[in-house]
Amino acid sequence: MKLHYGQYYWPTVAPKASRYPHLNTDITCDVLVVGGGMGGALTTKLLTNKNIDTVLVERHQVASGSSLANTGLLQFSNDKTLTSLIHTFGEQDAVHFYRLCRDAIQHLLRLSQEFPEEARVIPRGSLYFASTTEDVDMLREEYSTLKRYGFDAAWWNDDQISTHFPFKKPAAIYTKGDAEVNPYAFVHSLVEHSVQQGAKVYEESSISGCEFTHDRVICRCGHSQITAKHVIFTTGYETQQYKREKGAELTSSYVIVTEPLKDFRDWYEQSLIWETARPYYYLRTTQDGRIIAGGLDESLPGGELVEGRYLAKSKQLLDYVHQMFPQTASIQAEYRWVPYSGTHMTDFHILVHILIIRTAIFLKVMGVTVQCAVRSPQR
Repeated sequence: MKLHYGQYYWPTVAPKASRYPHLNTDITCDVLVVGGGMGGALTTKLLTNKNIDTVLVERHQVASGSSLANTGLLQFSNDKTLTSLIHTFGEQDAVHFYRLCRDAIQHLLRLSQEFPEEARVIPRGSLYFASTTEDVDMLREEYSTLKRYGFDAAWWNDDQISTHFPFKKPAAIYTKGDAEVNPYAFVHSLVEHSVQQGAKVYEESSISGCEFTHDRVICRCGHSQITAKHVIFTTGYETQQYKREKGAELTSSYVIVTEPLKDFRDWYEQSLIWETARPYYYLRTTQDGRIIAGGLDESLPGGELVEGRYLAKSKQLLDYVHQMFPQTASIQAEYRWVPYSGTHMTDFHILVHILIIRTAIFLKVMGVTVQCAVRSPQR
């Protein structure tokens, strides 16, 4: 399954990535983690922190899947607002979910402090603005809900927005407690630290099948096999290859990274920016002074990407950057890519919730305390 296409930015600003051997012999372990992306790297790090004998296998290279195309916005607010979640799942579950998202970001901030600077999680605020005046009432209700349950949120009117940014919008919520990251560098640092703690990692090693018994699982990997007490699949969107869910579909998104700017004096706190429209645009900055713009999610006509459309969408994103920040009018896009992500289909999200809950319960049984929550796939 091809998860992205284009010219990628993250490897150009990350330390040289470590490479790992291909598995060519039979091995045993306590826990086998399948998938070398963000989920697999975090799971492996948490397990090795507890001195649990862990093996990570990746069918291609570490961080070469969705992590390479991820834009690295870490936000506790979701595409589905807290107010909407309460209506759908009830107050207790919805608030607990949002608090898990908030606490997980703080956990990642602490975890990354031992990493190289390029791989650290950076605290940021977020501006969530009303795309139209019709969205203001919904946004104000969400602000009241966030405040009611103790989230750090402020209400901004149009004048407050234009005081902090070179654009004017009807209203916005400004939240604290979010962050940004170079996901490619972060995943590689997680894996490298896990190896230093004793984990074994194998690249270009694809699992072709597993046999489960009452006390172990035997997974085939080429001509070799891995015998483990437990196995965790952290294969992201590729999970659809193993368990196809009715209603789960992949869509395309679009991303550009601009040339470097001289300064961000008109960009309050270099905050993360997104909006109430669906599909929406989103913006962030980088450590070397660039702007990342993304969005314009859509289903692919015929299930395939047309290159002309990809280029047109990139221009649309650049036009949006110029519109929001007029001082960038001469700046061009230097990198552009298309990540594929999951749609908001009910069955698919239920599956993801179940997988994460089961993984969290397993980690707890193994003595690992972990904060986890399902986030929007798009950012």
